[in-house]
Amino acid sequence: MAHLFLVKDIAFQAGLSTATVDRVLNGRPGVRRQTEMRVKAAIAELEKQQAGTMGNGRMLAIDIVMETPQRFSDAVRAAFEAEVATFLPGGFRCRFHFAEVMKPAELVQLLDRIRLRGTHGIVLKAPDVPEVAAAVARADAAGIPVVTLVTDLPNSARIAYAGADNRAAGETAAYLIGELLGSDGGKVLVTLSSGRFRGEEEREIGFRRSIRADYPNIGITEISEGHGTDAETGTLTAAALRADPAINAVYSIGGGNRAVLAAFDAAKRPIRVFVAHDLDADNRALLAARRIGFVLHHDLRTDARSTFRAIMSSAQASGRAVPASLSSVEIVTPYNMPAGD
Repeated sequence: MAHLFLVKDIAFQAGLSTATVDRVLNGRPGVRRQTEMRVKAAIAELEKQQAGTMGNGRMLAIDIVMETPQRFSDAVRAAFEAEVATFLPGGFRCRFHFAEVMKPAELVQLLDRIRLRGTHGIVLKAPDVPEVAAAVARADAAGIPVVTLVTDLPNSARIAYAGADNRAAGETAAYLIGELLGSDGGKVLVTLSSGRFRGEEEREIGFRRSIRADYPNIGITEISEGHGTDAETGTLTAAALRADPAINAVYSIGGGNRAVLAAFDAAKRPIRVFVAHDLDADNRALLAARRIGFVLHHDLRTDARSTFRAIMSSAQASGRAVPASLSSVEIVTPYNMPAGD
């Protein structure tokens, strides 16, 4: 397996021991196929990072850590890589660490390894749980600024949050669904990837509050812990439809929208209105095909720019910088969908 990197760097990127990486690189027996693929993916990631290294000017290497479905991590990667170019000749080198599902202990271990190895900053999308907040505190104590992305950890030592106003996004979804269902009413299926993410919880709170205040004839059924993956989200949706014949609308906070639609199709149940989040590749296709009605979109490049500026400001001032600006939420339909990157 040809490469130009130190074994320890490949091991760090892959989340494996140096001994395991050495066995893979030298083709020794007893290595699982999954492990071999992790090493190959780590080398490919390091090659991307090397290709993006900037020559002139000061460069800050930062680590972007996310627990999120691949369709969203792909969109985040594209946004950060596009925004990096605007900081030339100096700027940032991004090291990406993505997983669709991580146990809190695995996430904490990764954050601690990044801290011990060294970095100019961490961009973090993670559950709002005490052990993650403790890992952020350790990074902060080591002089490493942490910026939360899309979902916040407000009780942690993070220096800034980059993302949308999630409560306002939830209220916007309630307005769209409430106005379209009108006096006929019905019940909305609200899907979350996990109740551990503060951003999703904020969206749900805003949605419930607005529905309760302005559209009392509309009920809500919630599913959670599908982690945004199609298999688990589809199973949860099918069970909810079997249990409640009144469901006729969807507010998808956590993703897995193809699976949600497939469950409705299999049950031969109509959807009066479907509101989703984020213009990832799946949602673009579903919106264009009129399978979903609205996407609540905020510009990930704006979020990337906010994280870069917060980390740069912290590095220059040797202190804490907390920009207050939030990215705006845009209602996207098939008629005003922005061009993809």
